[in-house]
Amino acid sequence: MNFEAWIGRETRAKDRLDEGLADRWLATFDLARPHPAIMPQGIHFALCAPEAPTAKLGEDGHPARDDSPDSFLPPFPMPRRMWASSKIAFHAPIAIGAVIERVSKVASVSEKAGGSGRLAFVDIEHVTKANGTLAVIESQTLVYRDAASADAPLSPPPLAEGRFDPAGWDAHRALTPDARLLFRYSALTFNTHRIHYDTPYASEVERYRGLVVHGPLTASLLLQLAATELGENRLRSFQFRGLSPAIAGEPLHLVMRKSEGGYELAAFADDGRQVTAASAAV
Repeated sequence: MNFEAWIGRETRAKDRLDEGLADRWLATFDLARPHPAIMPQGIHFALCAPEAPTAKLGEDGHPARDDSPDSFLPPFPMPRRMWASSKIAFHAPIAIGAVIERVSKVASVSEKAGGSGRLAFVDIEHVTKANGTLAVIESQTLVYRDAASADAPLSPPPLAEGRFDPAGWDAHRALTPDARLLFRYSALTFNTHRIHYDTPYASEVERYRGLVVHGPLTASLLLQLAATELGENRLRSFQFRGLSPAIAGEPLHLVMRKSEGGYELAAFADDGRQVTAASAAV
């Protein structure tokens, strides 16, 4: 099948950042109500979420894909999906009560062979407006992988004896994302991917060592670290890339330091394994 035929496909969505969604986002992260009523950067992850009917979800919980004109994403035969990375440009803050419009377009599609099997990549450009004003442009990369064999080693490996050393970083925050936080974030973003809440599925089917912390959840926590250090809504750009799964119930270390031209951010597991690489500019 010629998956390049999906390049240029668009989908449009509307939403409203109402009081309820704003309060639930703030409560999830133990954040105070902002005054004035401008939401923290990262709230766009919870806006214009996919609204596929339950009957049209795939086994993994994501909207099913097929070769029909209504299928926004290509029906790659590889079933395992990951949010690999995002490059985000912040153009304007988003206020509580704003009417949201988003246009999402498939920018590129590619396939290649990897060390663990076939890989397929989809780059999507999301353009988000709030009350008619350009607010966020995000270039998101999704990766699809072959199914894991039933005897594949669980990923990531068990925590090693070493410990993460925050020396050399300007800011450090440690926390332990648990199943409650993952559940709330899934609800906020209407994300039904089962690796985030269904432990038997995550371990037996996708061969993860436990529930997987969402990539954008880790990104949201890094954005909050930046806000603590620099002030709210100060970032002009932010990009992140997933390097290794973070597992619920295990300590996660968020760090940040000044770099040439901006800031370097990262997330590490308790043994020093890097989970996420990120950078930002103000």
